[in-house]
Amino acid sequence: MKNKQNMSQAEFQAREDKIEQVNNRLNRPIIAVAYLFGALIIALIAYILHFMIVDKDEVIANAANSRLDSFAADVVRGDIVTKDGKVIATNNGDERYYPYGDLFAHAAGFSKYTKAGIELVGNYYLLESHAGTAEKVFHTLRDEQNPGDTVVSTIDYDLQKTAYDALGDADGAVVMMAPDTGKILAMVSKPDFDPNDIDAVWEEANSEDSTSSVLLNRATQGLYPPGSTFKILTTLAFMRQHPLKFKKYHYNCSSDEQVFNSVTVHCYGNKLHGDQDLSDALANSCNKAYADIGTQLNLGKWKDMLESFLYNKDLPYTGASATSRFYLDKDSNSGYVPQTAFGQGDTLVTPLHNAMIVASIANGGLMMKPYMIDSVENYKGKRVKKFSPSSYDTLLTSDEAETLTKYMRKVVTDGTAADYFAGAEYKAAGKTGTAEYADGDHDFSWFVGFSDIDNPEVCVSIVVEESDVNGVKASAIARKMFDEYYKQ
Repeated sequence: MKNKQNMSQAEFQAREDKIEQVNNRLNRPIIAVAYLFGALIIALIAYILHFMIVDKDEVIANAANSRLDSFAADVVRGDIVTKDGKVIATNNGDERYYPYGDLFAHAAGFSKYTKAGIELVGNYYLLESHAGTAEKVFHTLRDEQNPGDTVVSTIDYDLQKTAYDALGDADGAVVMMAPDTGKILAMVSKPDFDPNDIDAVWEEANSEDSTSSVLLNRATQGLYPPGSTFKILTTLAFMRQHPLKFKKYHYNCSSDEQVFNSVTVHCYGNKLHGDQDLSDALANSCNKAYADIGTQLNLGKWKDMLESFLYNKDLPYTGASATSRFYLDKDSNSGYVPQTAFGQGDTLVTPLHNAMIVASIANGGLMMKPYMIDSVENYKGKRVKKFSPSSYDTLLTSDEAETLTKYMRKVVTDGTAADYFAGAEYKAAGKTGTAEYADGDHDFSWFVGFSDIDNPEVCVSIVVEESDVNGVKASAIARKMFDEYYKQ
Protein backbone atom coordinates (compact mmCIF):
# COMPACT_ATOMS: atom_id res chain seq x y z
CA MET A 1 0.00 0.00 0.00
CA LYS A 2 2.80 2.34 0.90
CA ASN A 3 4.68 1.65 -2.35
CA LYS A 4 1.50 2.25 -4.33
CA GLN A 5 0.88 5.52 -2.52
CA ASN A 6 4.46 6.64 -3.12
CA MET A 7 4.10 5.74 -6.78
CA SER A 8 0.93 7.83 -7.07
CA GLN A 9 2.66 10.85 -5.56
CA ALA A 10 5.52 10.51 -8.03
CA GLU A 11 3.12 10.24 -10.91
CA PHE A 12 1.21 13.23 -9.57
CA GLN A 13 4.39 15.28 -9.35
CA ALA A 14 5.40 14.31 -12.88
CA ARG A 15 1.98 15.31 -14.15
CA GLU A 16 2.24 18.68 -12.38
CA ASP A 17 5.69 19.27 -13.87
CA LYS A 18 4.39 18.47 -17.31
CA ILE A 19 1.44 20.85 -16.90
CA GLU A 20 3.81 23.58 -15.76
CA GLN A 21 6.02 23.05 -18.80
CA VAL A 22 3.03 23.27 -21.13
CA ASN A 23 1.83 26.45 -19.41
CA ASN A 24 5.28 28.01 -19.73
CA ARG A 25 5.34 27.27 -23.43
CA LEU A 26 1.87 28.78 -23.84
CA ASN A 27 2.72 31.85 -21.76
CA ARG A 28 5.94 32.77 -23.60
CA PRO A 29 4.24 34.46 -26.59
CA ILE A 30 1.88 36.31 -24.26
CA ILE A 31 4.78 37.55 -22.14
CA ALA A 32 6.73 38.53 -25.28
CA VAL A 33 3.76 40.51 -26.62
CA ALA A 34 3.33 42.19 -23.25
CA TYR A 35 7.01 43.20 -23.22
CA LEU A 36 6.72 44.44 -26.81
CA PHE A 37 3.68 46.62 -26.03
CA GLY A 38 5.42 47.89 -22.91
CA ALA A 39 8.49 48.83 -24.94
CA LEU A 40 6.34 50.55 -27.58
CA ILE A 41 4.51 52.56 -24.92
CA ILE A 42 7.81 53.63 -23.35
CA ALA A 43 9.19 54.56 -26.81
CA LEU A 44 6.03 56.56 -27.59
CA ILE A 45 6.27 58.44 -24.30
CA ALA A 46 9.97 59.13 -24.96
CA TYR A 47 9.19 60.40 -28.47
CA ILE A 48 6.44 62.69 -27.20
CA LEU A 49 8.74 64.09 -24.51
CA HIS A 50 11.55 64.55 -27.04
CA PHE A 51 9.19 66.36 -29.40
CA MET A 52 7.82 68.61 -26.63
CA ILE A 53 11.26 69.45 -25.24
CA VAL A 54 13.67 69.27 -28.21
CA ASP A 55 11.89 69.30 -31.58
CA LYS A 56 8.78 71.37 -30.87
CA ASP A 57 10.11 74.72 -32.06
CA GLU A 58 11.83 73.26 -35.11
CA VAL A 59 8.68 71.47 -36.27
CA ILE A 60 6.44 74.46 -35.64
CA ALA A 61 8.96 76.76 -37.31
CA ASN A 62 9.07 74.64 -40.46
CA ALA A 63 8.56 76.90 -43.46
CA ALA A 64 5.91 74.51 -44.81
CA ASN A 65 3.67 75.07 -41.76
CA SER A 66 0.89 77.19 -43.26
CA ARG A 67 -0.77 77.72 -39.86
CA LEU A 68 2.00 80.11 -38.81
CA ASP A 69 0.27 83.06 -40.48
CA SER A 70 -2.52 82.81 -37.90
CA PHE A 71 0.01 84.22 -35.40
CA ALA A 72 -0.15 87.54 -37.30
CA ALA A 73 -3.46 88.33 -35.61
CA ASP A 74 -1.64 88.74 -32.28
CA VAL A 75 1.88 89.74 -33.33
CA VAL A 76 3.31 92.50 -35.52
CA ARG A 77 5.83 90.86 -37.85
CA GLY A 78 9.36 91.42 -36.59
CA ASP A 79 12.35 92.95 -38.36
CA ILE A 80 15.11 91.20 -40.30
CA VAL A 81 18.61 92.60 -39.84
CA THR A 82 22.06 91.80 -41.19
CA LYS A 83 24.77 90.44 -38.91
CA ASP A 84 26.14 93.99 -38.69
CA GLY A 85 22.81 95.51 -37.71
CA LYS A 86 21.37 96.90 -40.96
CA VAL A 87 17.56 96.60 -41.01
CA ILE A 88 16.65 94.93 -44.30
CA ALA A 89 12.97 94.17 -43.64
CA THR A 90 10.60 96.03 -41.32
CA ASN A 91 7.09 97.51 -41.25
CA ASN A 92 5.76 100.81 -42.53
CA GLY A 93 2.25 100.96 -41.12
CA ASP A 94 0.40 97.93 -42.43
CA GLU A 95 2.88 97.38 -45.26
CA ARG A 96 6.12 95.41 -45.20
CA TYR A 97 9.02 97.70 -46.04
CA TYR A 98 12.48 96.81 -47.40
CA PRO A 99 14.86 99.75 -46.87
CA TYR A 100 17.49 98.51 -49.34
CA GLY A 101 15.12 97.50 -52.12
CA ASP A 102 16.69 95.21 -54.74
CA LEU A 103 19.90 94.62 -52.77
CA PHE A 104 18.37 91.93 -50.56
CA ALA A 105 15.51 90.95 -52.85
CA HIS A 106 16.23 87.21 -52.83
CA ALA A 107 18.12 86.98 -49.55
CA ALA A 108 15.52 88.71 -47.37
CA GLY A 109 12.72 87.70 -49.73
CA PHE A 110 9.16 88.95 -49.40
CA SER A 111 6.08 88.02 -47.34
CA LYS A 112 3.09 88.92 -49.52
CA TYR A 113 1.21 86.48 -51.78
CA THR A 114 3.67 83.82 -50.73
CA LYS A 115 6.95 83.91 -48.84
CA ALA A 116 10.56 83.62 -49.91
CA GLY A 117 14.06 84.03 -48.50
CA ILE A 118 14.48 84.76 -44.81
CA GLU A 119 10.86 85.91 -44.71
CA LEU A 120 10.06 82.24 -45.37
CA VAL A 121 12.63 80.34 -43.30
CA GLY A 122 12.30 82.79 -40.40
CA ASN A 123 8.51 83.12 -40.56
CA TYR A 124 7.87 81.47 -37.18
CA TYR A 125 10.42 83.61 -35.35
CA LEU A 126 9.19 86.83 -36.97
CA LEU A 127 5.66 86.04 -35.73
CA GLU A 128 6.76 85.12 -32.22
CA SER A 129 6.93 87.71 -29.48
CA HIS A 130 9.23 87.70 -26.46
CA ALA A 131 8.01 91.01 -25.11
CA GLY A 132 7.73 91.11 -21.31
CA THR A 133 4.80 89.34 -19.65
CA ALA A 134 3.34 92.55 -18.24
CA GLU A 135 3.67 94.19 -21.65
CA LYS A 136 1.86 91.29 -23.32
CA VAL A 137 -0.97 91.52 -20.78
CA PHE A 138 -1.21 95.25 -21.38
CA HIS A 139 -1.45 94.73 -25.15
CA THR A 140 -4.00 91.96 -24.73
CA LEU A 141 -6.23 94.12 -22.54
CA ARG A 142 -6.09 96.89 -25.13
CA ASP A 143 -6.67 94.40 -27.96
CA GLU A 144 -3.34 95.36 -29.51
CA GLN A 145 -0.71 93.23 -31.22
CA ASN A 146 2.56 92.38 -29.51
CA PRO A 147 5.86 93.37 -31.18
CA GLY A 148 7.41 90.43 -33.05
CA ASP A 149 10.94 89.20 -32.57
CA THR A 150 13.87 90.30 -34.71
CA VAL A 151 15.66 87.78 -36.91
CA VAL A 152 19.41 88.42 -37.09
CA SER A 153 20.68 86.98 -40.36
CA THR A 154 24.15 85.68 -41.20
CA ILE A 155 24.33 88.12 -44.14
CA ASP A 156 27.10 90.73 -44.06
CA TYR A 157 25.97 94.04 -45.57
CA ASP A 158 29.31 95.00 -47.14
CA LEU A 159 29.83 91.56 -48.70
CA GLN A 160 26.27 91.56 -50.01
CA LYS A 161 26.71 94.98 -51.60
CA THR A 162 30.07 93.99 -53.08
CA ALA A 163 28.50 90.93 -54.70
CA TYR A 164 25.53 92.95 -55.96
CA ASP A 165 27.68 95.70 -57.45
CA ALA A 166 30.21 93.26 -58.95
CA LEU A 167 27.49 91.33 -60.78
CA GLY A 168 26.24 94.64 -62.15
CA ASP A 169 23.68 94.35 -64.94
CA ALA A 170 24.54 90.72 -65.64
CA ASP A 171 22.21 87.89 -64.68
CA GLY A 172 23.53 85.15 -62.43
CA ALA A 173 24.22 84.43 -58.78
CA VAL A 174 26.81 84.91 -56.06
CA VAL A 175 27.05 82.89 -52.86
CA MET A 176 29.66 83.42 -50.16
CA MET A 177 29.70 81.24 -47.06
CA ALA A 178 31.94 80.23 -44.17
CA PRO A 179 33.10 76.66 -44.83
CA ASP A 180 33.59 75.73 -41.17
CA THR A 181 30.07 76.76 -40.09
CA GLY A 182 27.85 76.90 -43.19
CA LYS A 183 26.89 80.52 -42.50
CA ILE A 184 25.83 82.27 -45.70
CA LEU A 185 27.53 85.66 -45.72
CA ALA A 186 26.19 86.92 -49.05
CA MET A 187 23.55 85.71 -51.49
CA VAL A 188 22.70 87.67 -54.64
CA SER A 189 20.58 86.60 -57.58
CA LYS A 190 19.87 88.59 -60.74
CA PRO A 191 17.61 89.55 -62.40
CA ASP A 192 16.13 90.95 -59.24
CA PHE A 193 13.21 93.13 -58.20
CA ASP A 194 12.16 95.69 -55.62
CA PRO A 195 10.17 93.83 -52.94
CA ASN A 196 8.53 97.16 -52.03
CA ASP A 197 6.80 96.91 -55.41
CA ILE A 198 5.80 93.26 -54.97
CA ASP A 199 2.22 93.86 -56.20
CA ALA A 200 3.37 94.87 -59.68
CA VAL A 201 6.20 92.31 -59.71
CA TRP A 202 3.85 89.49 -58.74
CA GLU A 203 1.26 90.50 -61.32
CA GLU A 204 3.85 90.63 -64.09
CA ALA A 205 5.53 87.35 -63.12
CA ASN A 206 2.21 85.53 -62.98
CA SER A 207 0.55 87.01 -66.07
CA GLU A 208 -0.55 84.52 -68.71
CA ASP A 209 2.14 85.33 -71.28
CA SER A 210 4.92 86.22 -68.81
CA THR A 211 8.47 85.01 -69.38
CA SER A 212 9.76 86.79 -66.26
CA SER A 213 12.03 84.84 -63.93
CA VAL A 214 12.83 87.65 -61.49
CA LEU A 215 11.24 85.78 -58.58
CA LEU A 216 13.52 82.78 -59.12
CA ASN A 217 16.43 82.77 -56.69
CA ARG A 218 19.16 81.61 -59.02
CA ALA A 219 21.54 81.07 -56.09
CA THR A 220 19.45 78.22 -54.69
CA GLN A 221 17.00 77.31 -57.48
CA GLY A 222 18.93 78.05 -60.67
CA LEU A 223 20.20 74.89 -62.38
CA TYR A 224 23.27 75.38 -64.56
CA PRO A 225 25.75 73.14 -66.35
CA PRO A 226 28.75 73.29 -64.00
CA GLY A 227 31.32 73.64 -66.76
CA SER A 228 34.88 73.04 -65.69
CA THR A 229 34.09 73.49 -61.98
CA PHE A 230 32.86 69.89 -62.29
CA LYS A 231 36.43 68.81 -63.00
CA ILE A 232 37.06 69.01 -59.27
CA LEU A 233 34.73 66.06 -58.67
CA THR A 234 35.95 64.24 -61.78
CA THR A 235 39.45 64.58 -60.34
CA LEU A 236 38.29 63.14 -57.02
CA ALA A 237 36.57 60.21 -58.76
CA PHE A 238 39.80 59.47 -60.67
CA MET A 239 41.85 59.68 -57.46
CA ARG A 240 39.56 57.18 -55.73
CA GLN A 241 39.23 54.74 -58.60
CA HIS A 242 42.94 54.87 -59.49
CA PRO A 243 44.75 55.59 -56.18
CA LEU A 244 48.20 54.86 -57.62
CA LYS A 245 47.73 55.86 -61.23
CA PHE A 246 46.46 59.41 -60.62
CA LYS A 247 49.84 60.51 -59.23
CA LYS A 248 51.52 59.44 -62.47
CA TYR A 249 48.79 60.62 -64.84
CA HIS A 250 50.02 62.16 -68.08
CA TYR A 251 48.29 63.51 -71.15
CA ASN A 252 49.74 65.26 -74.21
CA CYS A 253 47.36 67.99 -75.40
CA SER A 254 48.97 68.62 -78.77
CA SER A 255 46.16 68.52 -81.35
CA ASP A 256 43.25 70.86 -81.94
CA GLU A 257 40.72 68.06 -81.58
CA GLN A 258 40.72 64.56 -80.19
CA VAL A 259 38.12 61.80 -80.42
CA PHE A 260 37.00 59.98 -77.26
CA ASN A 261 34.28 57.33 -77.43
CA SER A 262 33.32 58.63 -80.89
CA VAL A 263 32.99 62.19 -79.53
CA THR A 264 35.20 65.00 -80.81
CA VAL A 265 36.60 67.16 -78.01
CA HIS A 266 38.52 70.45 -78.13
CA CYS A 267 39.80 72.70 -75.36
CA TYR A 268 38.27 76.12 -74.78
CA GLY A 269 39.51 78.52 -77.43
CA ASN A 270 41.22 75.57 -79.17
CA LYS A 271 44.20 75.98 -76.84
CA LEU A 272 46.99 73.41 -76.88
CA HIS A 273 48.30 72.71 -73.38
CA GLY A 274 51.10 70.28 -74.20
CA ASP A 275 52.23 67.75 -71.60
CA GLN A 276 49.86 67.71 -68.62
CA ASP A 277 49.95 65.90 -65.32
CA LEU A 278 46.73 65.86 -63.26
CA SER A 279 47.44 69.14 -61.47
CA ASP A 280 48.31 70.82 -64.79
CA ALA A 281 45.14 69.48 -66.40
CA LEU A 282 43.02 71.04 -63.65
CA ALA A 283 45.00 74.30 -63.57
CA ASN A 284 44.78 74.76 -67.33
CA SER A 285 41.27 73.29 -67.55
CA CYS A 286 42.28 70.86 -70.30
CA ASN A 287 39.05 69.38 -71.68
CA LYS A 288 40.82 66.67 -73.66
CA ALA A 289 42.68 65.43 -70.60
CA TYR A 290 39.43 65.22 -68.66
CA ALA A 291 37.66 63.48 -71.52
CA ASP A 292 40.49 60.94 -71.36
CA ILE A 293 40.07 60.64 -67.58
CA GLY A 294 36.32 60.18 -67.96
CA THR A 295 36.80 57.16 -70.23
CA GLN A 296 38.78 55.51 -67.42
CA LEU A 297 36.05 55.84 -64.80
CA ASN A 298 33.59 53.20 -63.64
CA LEU A 299 30.28 54.97 -64.25
CA GLY A 300 28.42 53.24 -61.42
CA LYS A 301 31.08 54.20 -58.87
CA TRP A 302 31.23 57.71 -60.33
CA LYS A 303 27.50 58.19 -59.88
CA ASP A 304 27.60 56.76 -56.34
CA MET A 305 30.32 59.23 -55.39
CA LEU A 306 28.43 62.17 -56.88
CA GLU A 307 25.26 61.19 -55.06
CA SER A 308 27.24 61.13 -51.80
CA PHE A 309 27.96 64.78 -52.67
CA LEU A 310 24.17 65.33 -52.94
CA TYR A 311 23.65 65.15 -56.68
CA ASN A 312 20.13 63.80 -57.30
CA LYS A 313 19.29 64.54 -53.64
CA ASP A 314 17.69 67.35 -51.67
CA LEU A 315 20.15 69.74 -50.06
CA PRO A 316 20.16 70.02 -46.25
CA TYR A 317 18.93 73.60 -46.51
CA THR A 318 15.71 74.97 -45.03
CA GLY A 319 14.99 77.42 -47.86
CA ALA A 320 13.65 76.63 -51.32
CA SER A 321 16.29 74.90 -53.43
CA ALA A 322 16.48 72.85 -56.62
CA THR A 323 18.02 69.39 -56.92
CA SER A 324 21.28 69.13 -58.85
CA ARG A 325 21.23 66.39 -61.49
CA PHE A 326 23.69 63.78 -62.72
CA TYR A 327 22.22 61.36 -65.25
CA LEU A 328 24.94 58.84 -66.13
CA ASP A 329 24.96 55.38 -64.60
CA LYS A 330 26.57 51.99 -65.32
CA ASP A 331 24.18 51.39 -68.23
CA SER A 332 24.69 54.76 -69.95
CA ASN A 333 26.00 55.11 -73.48
CA SER A 334 29.78 55.69 -73.34
CA GLY A 335 29.38 58.51 -75.85
CA TYR A 336 27.99 60.72 -73.07
CA VAL A 337 31.09 60.30 -70.91
CA PRO A 338 33.71 62.65 -72.46
CA GLN A 339 31.71 65.87 -72.23
CA THR A 340 30.21 64.93 -68.88
CA ALA A 341 33.72 64.53 -67.44
CA PHE A 342 34.51 68.21 -68.04
CA GLY A 343 31.12 69.58 -66.96
CA GLN A 344 29.09 69.77 -70.13
CA GLY A 345 26.44 67.27 -71.17
CA ASP A 346 23.27 67.04 -69.08
CA THR A 347 24.77 67.57 -65.61
CA LEU A 348 23.18 70.48 -63.70
CA VAL A 349 24.08 72.14 -60.39
CA THR A 350 22.87 75.06 -58.30
CA PRO A 351 25.33 77.75 -57.18
CA LEU A 352 24.55 76.97 -53.52
CA HIS A 353 25.33 73.29 -54.06
CA ASN A 354 28.60 74.16 -55.78
CA ALA A 355 29.47 76.35 -52.80
CA MET A 356 28.78 73.47 -50.42
CA ILE A 357 31.04 71.15 -52.42
CA VAL A 358 34.00 73.52 -52.45
CA ALA A 359 33.36 74.38 -48.78
CA SER A 360 33.72 70.68 -47.93
CA ILE A 361 37.18 70.67 -49.48
CA ALA A 362 38.12 73.84 -47.60
CA ASN A 363 36.82 72.30 -44.38
CA GLY A 364 39.02 69.23 -44.60
CA GLY A 365 36.28 67.01 -46.01
CA LEU A 366 33.38 67.87 -43.71
CA MET A 367 30.27 69.34 -45.35
CA MET A 368 28.32 71.78 -43.18
CA LYS A 369 24.63 72.55 -43.59
CA PRO A 370 24.16 76.08 -44.97
CA TYR A 371 21.98 78.50 -43.01
CA MET A 372 20.97 82.16 -43.04
CA ILE A 373 19.64 82.89 -39.53
CA ASP A 374 22.22 83.53 -36.84
CA SER A 375 19.97 84.35 -33.89
CA VAL A 376 16.62 85.73 -32.74
CA GLU A 377 16.18 88.76 -30.47
CA ASN A 378 13.14 90.35 -28.92
CA TYR A 379 12.27 93.82 -30.15
CA LYS A 380 14.44 95.37 -27.43
CA GLY A 381 17.54 93.52 -28.62
CA LYS A 382 17.69 90.74 -26.02
CA ARG A 383 18.77 87.43 -27.55
CA VAL A 384 16.20 84.66 -27.14
CA LYS A 385 17.64 82.02 -29.49
CA LYS A 386 21.03 81.24 -31.04
CA PHE A 387 21.48 78.93 -34.04
CA SER A 388 24.52 76.66 -34.03
CA PRO A 389 26.39 75.19 -37.00
CA SER A 390 25.36 71.69 -38.00
CA SER A 391 27.36 69.19 -40.04
CA TYR A 392 25.95 67.05 -42.83
CA ASP A 393 28.63 64.40 -43.37
CA THR A 394 32.32 63.83 -43.97
CA LEU A 395 32.62 63.43 -47.73
CA LEU A 396 36.39 63.46 -48.26
CA THR A 397 39.40 62.30 -46.32
CA SER A 398 41.78 64.98 -45.11
CA ASP A 399 44.39 63.69 -47.60
CA GLU A 400 41.92 64.01 -50.49
CA ALA A 401 40.98 67.53 -49.40
CA GLU A 402 44.65 68.47 -49.11
CA THR A 403 45.45 67.14 -52.60
CA LEU A 404 42.50 68.94 -54.20
CA THR A 405 43.43 72.15 -52.38
CA LYS A 406 46.95 71.92 -53.80
CA TYR A 407 45.58 71.40 -57.31
CA MET A 408 43.07 74.25 -56.93
CA ARG A 409 45.77 76.55 -55.62
CA LYS A 410 47.64 75.97 -58.87
CA VAL A 411 44.55 77.16 -60.81
CA VAL A 412 44.96 80.53 -59.05
CA THR A 413 48.75 80.82 -59.18
CA ASP A 414 49.54 79.36 -62.62
CA GLY A 415 46.29 78.45 -64.34
CA THR A 416 43.10 79.95 -65.71
CA ALA A 417 42.48 82.25 -62.72
CA ALA A 418 46.05 83.50 -62.32
CA ASP A 419 45.51 86.87 -64.03
CA TYR A 420 42.53 87.66 -61.79
CA PHE A 421 44.36 86.98 -58.54
CA ALA A 422 47.73 88.51 -59.35
CA GLY A 423 49.05 90.51 -56.41
CA ALA A 424 46.54 89.17 -53.90
CA GLU A 425 47.85 89.24 -50.33
CA TYR A 426 45.93 86.08 -49.44
CA LYS A 427 46.28 82.55 -50.78
CA ALA A 428 43.15 81.59 -52.64
CA ALA A 429 42.33 78.27 -54.29
CA GLY A 430 39.61 77.68 -56.84
CA LYS A 431 38.39 76.51 -60.20
CA THR A 432 37.14 78.46 -63.17
CA GLY A 433 34.50 77.20 -65.54
CA THR A 434 32.99 78.14 -68.89
CA ALA A 435 29.80 76.25 -69.69
CA GLU A 436 28.48 76.61 -73.21
CA TYR A 437 24.75 76.72 -73.90
CA ALA A 438 22.33 77.74 -76.65
CA ASP A 439 24.17 75.41 -79.06
CA GLY A 440 27.47 76.99 -78.10
CA ASP A 441 26.40 80.54 -78.93
CA HIS A 442 26.65 81.75 -75.32
CA ASP A 443 28.39 80.72 -72.15
CA PHE A 444 28.11 80.79 -68.38
CA SER A 445 31.18 81.97 -66.51
CA TRP A 446 31.87 80.10 -63.24
CA PHE A 447 34.24 80.39 -60.33
CA VAL A 448 34.25 78.35 -57.15
CA GLY A 449 36.95 78.62 -54.53
CA PHE A 450 38.04 79.53 -51.03
CA SER A 451 40.61 81.49 -49.07
CA ASP A 452 42.96 81.41 -47.25
CA ILE A 453 44.32 77.91 -47.97
CA ASP A 454 46.25 77.81 -44.68
CA ASN A 455 43.16 78.75 -42.70
CA PRO A 456 40.06 78.69 -44.94
CA GLU A 457 37.60 81.36 -43.80
CA VAL A 458 35.31 81.95 -46.77
CA CYS A 459 34.31 80.22 -49.97
CA VAL A 460 32.44 81.47 -53.02
CA SER A 461 30.35 80.06 -55.82
CA ILE A 462 29.64 82.45 -58.68
CA VAL A 463 27.92 82.06 -62.03
CA VAL A 464 27.41 84.75 -64.68
CA GLU A 465 24.97 84.24 -67.55
CA GLU A 466 25.88 85.35 -71.08
CA SER A 467 29.36 86.26 -69.95
CA ASP A 468 30.43 86.28 -73.61
CA VAL A 469 28.00 89.19 -74.19
CA ASN A 470 28.23 91.29 -71.00
CA GLY A 471 31.94 90.68 -70.40
CA VAL A 472 31.47 90.00 -66.67
CA LYS A 473 33.69 87.15 -65.45
CA ALA A 474 33.03 85.11 -62.34
CA SER A 475 36.74 85.11 -61.39
CA ALA A 476 36.75 88.92 -61.33
CA ILE A 477 33.75 88.90 -58.99
CA ALA A 478 35.49 86.35 -56.76
CA ARG A 479 38.55 88.59 -56.49
CA LYS A 480 36.35 91.51 -55.40
CA MET A 481 34.56 89.34 -52.84
CA PHE A 482 37.79 88.04 -51.28
CA ASP A 483 39.31 91.53 -51.30
CA GLU A 484 36.27 92.91 -49.48
CA TYR A 485 36.33 90.14 -46.91
CA TYR A 486 39.99 90.67 -46.04
CA LYS A 487 39.54 94.44 -45.98
CA GLN A 488 37.13 94.14 -43.03
